[in-house]
Amino acid sequence: MGRELPRTLRTLATPYQRDIDPVDYEIIVVDNGSSPAAVPSLPAGATATIRVHRIDQASASPAGAANEGIAAAHGEIVGLIIDGARMASPGLLHGALLAATLAPRPVVTAPAWHLGPTLQAHAATTGYDQIEEDALLARSGWEHDGYALFTIASPAASSARGLFGPMGESSSLFLHRDTWAELGGLDERFALPGGGMVNHDLYRRACHLAGAQLVVLLGEGTFHQIHGGAATSGRISREEMRADYEAIRGEPHRPPSNRALYLGWVQPTYLPHIGSSVELAEVARRQPDVDGR
Repeated sequence: MGRELPRTLRTLATPYQRDIDPVDYEIIVVDNGSSPAAVPSLPAGATATIRVHRIDQASASPAGAANEGIAAAHGEIVGLIIDGARMASPGLLHGALLAATLAPRPVVTAPAWHLGPTLQAHAATTGYDQIEEDALLARSGWEHDGYALFTIASPAASSARGLFGPMGESSSLFLHRDTWAELGGLDERFALPGGGMVNHDLYRRACHLAGAQLVVLLGEGTFHQIHGGAATSGRISREEMRADYEAIRGEPHRPPSNRALYLGWVQPTYLPHIGSSVELAEVARRQPDVDGR
């Protein structure tokens, strides 16, 4: 992810991340056998504490790498962004820290997005590629205002039900350290390239913990850059991932239906998503969706 990782890290550093001091958090980059090895970097003026953890005998699944990163973290609140190609909105970290104070056992997340006009699994049919994405990002002005990313992105499949419907997975999951320990991290039996539905499984198990309070960060999100990932490129089909999940869990996947607490500040660029989410919620009220995304 030589193209994508620098942008991801920039969006996790200050001053892009707002209302948070860089001494109050760390970024752990887990290099899961990359060739060439990942060399994290920040542009002039960006500040963050970055530690790199390299795994040479790497699995095609990120589950083990993610678990090593979680174990290496020093903080009381540990956040997982399982894909190094995911840029963040400017209030993600401040919002996560604030949300973690709202309940004894918070499960904090933000909706997921794909950069571009449609889901990246359909990119080949729309002509969307890395060159087009670079141009789209350059025109957006995201480096000056990260909330501009909402104007050039589409909700990911996991967030396709809108803000008020259940999410299929979390692409930015924040939990207390003790909660991570109770979960046992990610289930490393999910061994497909890209992990299959390991992220879905993690989020579902976290939401099903006794006393879990789901907190959704309103107005925040993560944005997936196109890079030929196993799932977004279609190399591993949704049918394969669902079959793998059923073989491991003994039942089809269903998104958790926890009642969410919403926290955040709504930027003007986010208002259209709220409007479409209300419409989707009304459709779901009349015809419940049982899809396993």
